[in-house]
Amino acid sequence: MGPGKWKGRRSALIAGSVAAAGALALATVPSWASGGGRQEPASLTAAETQVRTATPIQHVVVLFDENISFDHYFGTYPNAANTDGTKFTAKRHTPRVDGLTKKLLKDNPNQYDPKRLTHEQALTCDQDHGYGSEQKAVNGGKMNQFVEHTEKDKCTGQPVLFGEPGLVMDYYDGNTVTAMWNYAQNYALSDNSWDSVFGPSSPGAVNLISGQTHGIYAVDPKTHQKVSDSYVVQSPDQNGVGTMINDPDPAFDDCSGSNHTSKNNLGVMTGRNIGDLLNEKKVTWGWFQGGFRPTGTANGYAVCGATHPNIGGVNAVDYSPHHEPFQYYKSTANEKHLPPSSVAAIGRTDQANHQYDLSDFDAALEAHNLPAVSFLKAPEYQDGHAGYSDPLDEQQFVVNTINKLQKSPEWKSTAVVIAYDDSDGWYDHKAPRILNGSADAAQDSTLCGKAKVAGGYQDRCGPSQRLPLLVISPFAKVNHVDHRYTEQTSVLKFIEDNWGVGRIGDASFDQRAGSLGGMFDFHRPRAGRLILDPKTGAPVSG
Repeated sequence: MGPGKWKGRRSALIAGSVAAAGALALATVPSWASGGGRQEPASLTAAETQVRTATPIQHVVVLFDENISFDHYFGTYPNAANTDGTKFTAKRHTPRVDGLTKKLLKDNPNQYDPKRLTHEQALTCDQDHGYGSEQKAVNGGKMNQFVEHTEKDKCTGQPVLFGEPGLVMDYYDGNTVTAMWNYAQNYALSDNSWDSVFGPSSPGAVNLISGQTHGIYAVDPKTHQKVSDSYVVQSPDQNGVGTMINDPDPAFDDCSGSNHTSKNNLGVMTGRNIGDLLNEKKVTWGWFQGGFRPTGTANGYAVCGATHPNIGGVNAVDYSPHHEPFQYYKSTANEKHLPPSSVAAIGRTDQANHQYDLSDFDAALEAHNLPAVSFLKAPEYQDGHAGYSDPLDEQQFVVNTINKLQKSPEWKSTAVVIAYDDSDGWYDHKAPRILNGSADAAQDSTLCGKAKVAGGYQDRCGPSQRLPLLVISPFAKVNHVDHRYTEQTSVLKFIEDNWGVGRIGDASFDQRAGSLGGMFDFHRPRAGRLILDPKTGAPVSG
């Protein structure tokens, strides 16, 4: 598809008017159509011709990883120490990021200065990333209380994990997160992308697919009868419906509660998500997660028992139910973890209901049946979450996935988005500008109380901290650092507008989210393929 065909779209797609792009998808014939009927480019596959899009992007693949702040991975980009790990040398004229300055590295307002973690220190303690703890670390925007409120510098019972006083301040560079830095060199990186709210994994995952963490209620794990539970639901109304700020497991999942061996209550989300909107427009989609395929059954429930060791030799269970946001919603859940009825059915509504194992993504890609929208979640040992995963295991998942996509014919119309669910509480120096407030005296700081409360729903304070965001695509800007404001729900908004499915509604953050348009070049795309070594993150071909 020639880049000139998208020239007339440039102002809407690149100047930041995502709303205009969404309207364009609904009201305007795409630029590849002409005359009285629609004419598809000969290069497009049958799967790509089903639904009109507002951009050349026919496939979005979201790699949704875990628990990284921007400074933790990109604080010194593009300058690496080159004392260990994989050597990294930046291209000439690489743009700098809003990162860790010399003053922040040597005279930081926190108790400890940030310290570089070596390639051999990839396995670290997990930090505290609670909704309230992260607010305390931000300390009204002073960004100087991370050691007191989010640091965990000792890893009890896990001798392979590295910990030290001041650990929460520490960061990696391109000698460890080499693939991420190489992707940034060749595609687009944002240094102004944010976690939509304070807090841990599940709120981040739910914001990715709906922009709305309000609407949850608690149920008994066996009977599904509504119960009261302050861990599952914060600020409940008279019907027990409130906001998610923690990591309860989803109600519509046999593997929740340690394969239903736990007595912990589960969560049900009400309202709509992007899966509902895509279904209404008959757009193919799926969530693909490591370990989703059951390893057996017990007491009438499917059991998710697959495990893998990380680089330290410590086994982690592949599947984490609270990382699978669509399982909180009855409309989009695959409670029994049923497989797709066929490879051809992947992305379409059948017994799997759009929820799949990662192996199903590979099967769909190999069969040239890639859904229009795919969300990929690595097995736990490769998802980047400190405590059981690490940047080196994460790199293998990310690189292997992108290599396969770049070698496929679908690559010419694909955009890969690498995004994260939360910061893990790792230090980032940039103070947030709170766009949505909350006045829950038990949880919220005074900083949150100063902003409006969208929909009247408490405990959705944010954005909180910067997270890495990369766009890898033939249409991505090359060696570009985008400084325009985005957040987790910007990914949701791009999907909504590219396929013209509308908005979530009910005070979803998709309304406020910034555009990903600044990370694309639809006028003169120049990005080529970049095949990396999964172990080193270094290029193996251009």
